[in-house]
Amino acid sequence: MLLVDVYLDKSSIQGIGVFARAHIPRGMLIWKLDPRFDRIIDVETYESESGSVKSYLDRYSYPDRRDPNYIVFEADDARFMNHADEPNCDVSSPEETYALRDIAPGEELTCDYNHFFETGFDFLGDRHLSPEN
Repeated sequence: MLLVDVYLDKSSIQGIGVFARAHIPRGMLIWKLDPRFDRIIDVETYESESGSVKSYLDRYSYPDRRDPNYIVFEADDARFMNHADEPNCDVSSPEETYALRDIAPGEELTCDYNHFFETGFDFLGDRHLSPEN
């Protein structure tokens, strides 16, 4: 669950992004996994879905790094955080995200998706594809 005030806007990176409303100092805790709001979904349930539900989970969920039998669906605007090779948010912990540097008001919050996927990032539905595809 995001712990800082943000808003959604058009992103120069990809589609919609999440932006800081106010200054976020370096080292500040900006997100914390909160099972009361963030959904932990077992992979069996995820894989049994199809159509628009499966597409939605593919786009906005990621593997739970604490247990490969689950995926994480963030219930708030954190799911709109885009990838950057030089991100301003540290998502190396599966349960907390910190600001890597000062983040200015109006700046897009970004993270490195490679922390979520062992073989480089793809949307969740593509994670089962072999490298030849």
